[in-house]
Amino acid sequence: METGNLKFNSKTIHGGQEPDKAYGAVMPPIYQTSTYAQTTPGGHKGFVYSRSANPTRSALENALASIEDGHYGLAFASGLAAIDTVIKLLDPGDEVITSSELYGGSYRLFKQIFGKYGIVFHFIDMQTPKHIVNYINKRTKLIWVETPTNPMMNIIDIAAVSKIAQKHKALLAVDNTFASPYLQQPLNLGADIVMHSATKYLGGHSDLIAGGLVVKEKALADRLYFIQNASGAVCGPMDSFLVLRGIKTLHVRMQRHCENGRVIARYLAKHPKIEHVYWPGFKNHPNHNVAKKQMNGFGGMISFIPKGSSFDEAIRIVEKLKLFTLAESLGGVESLVGHPASMSHAGIPSEEREKVGISDTLIRLSVGIEDKDDLIADLEQALRE
Repeated sequence: METGNLKFNSKTIHGGQEPDKAYGAVMPPIYQTSTYAQTTPGGHKGFVYSRSANPTRSALENALASIEDGHYGLAFASGLAAIDTVIKLLDPGDEVITSSELYGGSYRLFKQIFGKYGIVFHFIDMQTPKHIVNYINKRTKLIWVETPTNPMMNIIDIAAVSKIAQKHKALLAVDNTFASPYLQQPLNLGADIVMHSATKYLGGHSDLIAGGLVVKEKALADRLYFIQNASGAVCGPMDSFLVLRGIKTLHVRMQRHCENGRVIARYLAKHPKIEHVYWPGFKNHPNHNVAKKQMNGFGGMISFIPKGSSFDEAIRIVEKLKLFTLAESLGGVESLVGHPASMSHAGIPSEEREKVGISDTLIRLSVGIEDKDDLIADLEQALRE
């Protein structure tokens, strides 16, 4: 079946997929095997050892490529394993420009793991793309963008950054986890690599850990595949199956995430006990127009600061919520609440967090697909003294 010209909602179900060749199974079977029989040394049906390739993982990789409008997908054991593979494209002495505000795990990987191997990272404000030029030199090999950013919901202009990267012959990689391919497709905006923590919106049900990369160029795909195979942090067949299942409902889930997110953001913005709400759908968001240009909606991720609150008050609120579960992660069907300073971003030094607005009073919501009135009622009772 030719799926290249399908619209997005159809791609989530059919993109890159076909019935299983063995028995015609509509859903890709879970090939729970480590190795494959050969008729003669080197004589096989395309699969030799499941670290190198597995039919279930291959089906997922085809689906990832389809929904991101790329040509090559790679599936990993986690989002961080996918990021790790991208950075391994570099050599000691190479430099990376990235945002001063990004996921704490990415920051930890960059600073504490790869930093000691001689790769230099510049953490800067990327909301104004021209700032990037000040940090580019002949050693700059990669620009790493996360948009919307975690947890301040800042927006970075992917197309504008792409022009800078191309001019200076640097790769541009975009962490598209918060938006998902439903809202944003970085490859079509000029990115070379798109990365996902498939644990989040792609899986969608908080029941797996996985990551993904998608690219358009074969030479780059071959380099990434070599590193993936050599390093071995691949997505297992069961998790691959679960991500594939999640992708099939991505479009309908994202519609509800966006609907609920809009309602919750507006509710919080009008609440007398809320000082500030961070959500790119507001017209007064610093890069709202960029978000409108490069996204198809504003998503279900929201951060806010209670008015005049302290660390203890922020903790009281997150602990008092009931329908919003206090937990790490995001993007599942259930609503989650987190306290970035002590959870997702605890690995970043407090002085660095404060510089970008990740205060001890900041609260982050992953708005799920429950009834919006129930979510508002939960927030109302938690904000009540």
